[in-house]
Amino acid sequence: MAEKKKTIRVTQTGSAIRRPRDQRATLIGLGLNKMNRTRELEDTPSVRGMIDKVKHLVRVEEAG
Repeated sequence: MAEKKKTIRVTQTGSAIRRPRDQRATLIGLGLNKMNRTRELEDTPSVRGMIDKVKHLVRVEEAG
């Protein structure tokens, strides 16, 4: 039986306007470049690191 991958739901809550270029690029890398956009991503250390970089602009929920 295949292992079910853990996912997290990430929603952008803050604007990328007047933010450093690397933070804007991180949001785009997560698939979040507009307010209130939500993405369901695999819970990996690299994704967690990206979320940590822009934690003041996103909301994270466990998806399953």
